[in-house]
Amino acid sequence: MITFSLFTALSAFYFTMFFTPGPNNAMLTASGMKFGFTRTLPHLVGIPLGHILQIGLTCFGLANLFLIYPEIQFYMKILCFLYLVYLGWKMIGSFSIIQKETGRPLRFYEASLFQFINPKAWSIAITVASGFFPTEENIFVGVIFVTVTGAIICFPTISLWALFGSGLRRFISDIKIKKIIEYLLAILLFLTGIFILIK
Repeated sequence: MITFSLFTALSAFYFTMFFTPGPNNAMLTASGMKFGFTRTLPHLVGIPLGHILQIGLTCFGLANLFLIYPEIQFYMKILCFLYLVYLGWKMIGSFSIIQKETGRPLRFYEASLFQFINPKAWSIAITVASGFFPTEENIFVGVIFVTVTGAIICFPTISLWALFGSGLRRFISDIKIKKIIEYLLAILLFLTGIFILIK
């Protein structure tokens, strides 16, 4: 049954998980810094769309695949790690050419698809399906409840990271500061990947 206490608990869980550092937030910070908030909007829209689909499929039983084939999670971690290392490598030197039309932010469908190799996103989906899905409720109503709540909490929460990155753009006019920020973001992406790999 859907109750206010369940909604409150689910909202608090979503906010905590979406706000804490992870692959999405590291990528949004970097994108906001390089391309600005407006050009990062498709990326911002894609993440909740991917989460909605992922959480919905998990509630309908997709999570059973991890029980039947536990090695899938290991391969997803490797893919996520490699992708974050690739992004970190692309970050080096990227602000030196920030005024040129090189590169582009993620498109919304790319950000959506990334959720399916993002271990943090899977842990959110599995926790929601197992711990917050309303009992004694029609499955379709329950899925709508957890996915719509997720979308409502996700977008404004992760937007803070893109806004943070966009706000840092004013500090990258100096060449030395550019280099420092480039390397810090690259290291952040790499460390995020390492954390996911060994978790």
